[in-house]
Amino acid sequence: MEWNRLIRHRAGGQVAACWIACCRSNGRSMYAYLAEEFATELINVRSDTELDGALKQVSRRLGFDHFALSLEMRSTSCEAPGLLLHDYPDEWAKVYIAFDLAGQDPVRRACDKTIIGFAWDWIDELVPLTRGDRQMLNVGRECGIGNGYTVPRHLPGIGRGTCTFAVRPERELPRRRFAVAEMIGTLALSCALGLSSEKFDEKVPSLTDRQRECLLWVARGKTAAETAMILEISTETVIQHLKMARERYQVHCKQSLVVAALFDGLIGFADIIRWRDTG
Repeated sequence: MEWNRLIRHRAGGQVAACWIACCRSNGRSMYAYLAEEFATELINVRSDTELDGALKQVSRRLGFDHFALSLEMRSTSCEAPGLLLHDYPDEWAKVYIAFDLAGQDPVRRACDKTIIGFAWDWIDELVPLTRGDRQMLNVGRECGIGNGYTVPRHLPGIGRGTCTFAVRPERELPRRRFAVAEMIGTLALSCALGLSSEKFDEKVPSLTDRQRECLLWVARGKTAAETAMILEISTETVIQHLKMARERYQVHCKQSLVVAALFDGLIGFADIIRWRDTG
């Protein structure tokens, strides 16, 4: 089976089985060694520029025309640190920045719905595509970016990153090399994380057990009074716990507090969803 068919089986053990099977077939002798060479090269990478050059070279050898690596580090400051490397056409880069398309990018939204890479022509299987989304993808093609394969990674408490390999509009994606592109994208993001960690070191705020309990019940939709009844403490105590949690996170509302705690892994989606399913 080809990688683009295998990767659609995203449930549990099927992913691992498909990964192993694909790594053992589909031209492995021709291209899998590139991942090993790339990993060896990354050992000596000491700067963003060196990583940029390594990604450009390996993306061409895999049969892609362009690459883009984005790493967004967690931060409570206004200017979140991160890393952006790419060799996209200047026209597309200017349009993307000028119109602030990052917040509208369907590729970014799709990254939140999968733990493995995906081709852009599968996006509508991951998230609904609006007319604006399709128009944005069309503008990208007009600017020289056709289809792509994106490798997403989300690290609770640290940040999120993507590594994309793209082709020009007139070319087809090298789909039989997706498995190797997945490995290389993961290696590149790991290297980028190491480079960024040297520049940035911000600790995740810590909450007490009681603060976390109060926050969890609020995330489940309970009011302060209802949380107090469940935990058998006073409503004022719940309010104080939540206030202190907001202060530690430097946020001003419970919604922002819940989002930040989810991002950092202090509470999990399963903690919320499973309770609602059984409640």
